[in-house]
Amino acid sequence: MTRIAFLTAACMFRDNPAARADCFEYELEIAALQPACAAAGFDLVPVIWDDPDFDPAAFDGAMIGTCWDYMEKPDAFMAKLEAIAAATRLFNPLPMVRWNSRKTYLKDLAGRGAPMIPTVWAGRATADTIAAAFETLDCDDIVVKPVLGAGAWRQARIRKGEPVPAAEALPPADCMIQPFLPAVAEEGEYAFLFFGGEFSHCARKIPASGDYRVQSEYGGHEEIHVPGEDELALARSVLDCIDGEPLYARVDMLRGLDGQLALIEIELIEPYLYPEQGPQMGETLARALGRMLAVPA
Repeated sequence: MTRIAFLTAACMFRDNPAARADCFEYELEIAALQPACAAAGFDLVPVIWDDPDFDPAAFDGAMIGTCWDYMEKPDAFMAKLEAIAAATRLFNPLPMVRWNSRKTYLKDLAGRGAPMIPTVWAGRATADTIAAAFETLDCDDIVVKPVLGAGAWRQARIRKGEPVPAAEALPPADCMIQPFLPAVAEEGEYAFLFFGGEFSHCARKIPASGDYRVQSEYGGHEEIHVPGEDELALARSVLDCIDGEPLYARVDMLRGLDGQLALIEIELIEPYLYPEQGPQMGETLARALGRMLAVPA
């Protein structure tokens, strides 16, 4: 049987003292993927990405899965991916991962016509850069996000006139600043899942009452969303803007002030795949994996 490493993190195992509150999402994801992959002839083996005993050459490929601590040690993560890519097939491919690892890729997508949220880019989230962003974006409510980060890590919502949060609550380095869009609390975000270019399913991510963060660790939840033809076409148009074909891609979109969906980000590294909202997700991914492994690297 073809062996594929599913890269995850030690913090995703509930018996780990440092287990994340959302470690159950790893369990849901691997439970959906392993049987479907096995039926297609792939042994999907969970591997902690920074385990010193992990030998990528012992596998026919490696899929970047729930590596949800990588933003805390990005250099070590990229070095490990380089070693994996030198030894076996990496999904998604290393050049794609490098490009997607910094949210400045959104500038590239904007230049290719993807529908975007207005954004100010800054080297640091200071009181001065935040004050300037309020003026540039012409709004009184903003969200500050790290350029290198995931899962609302070191992200902050700030209203004009409020004290700037403490440094440890803000991005540690380069950041992006966007207007807060009320639709995130009123309607939620939409996550469109594609495997090998094939649409799988869409999840509507809804934050807890009084919050804007849609992640489960902040009380968010998801439900199935059946996208209209225009919504799906818009998400697919974003996917068409990237170079190469990813094994998996999650296109996250949010309704802007103009009433149209705009891109939050396209996740090509370690997105949660929302298996509960995609009952056939495992089979769709296994088909895509089979097609990609059949093509020489």
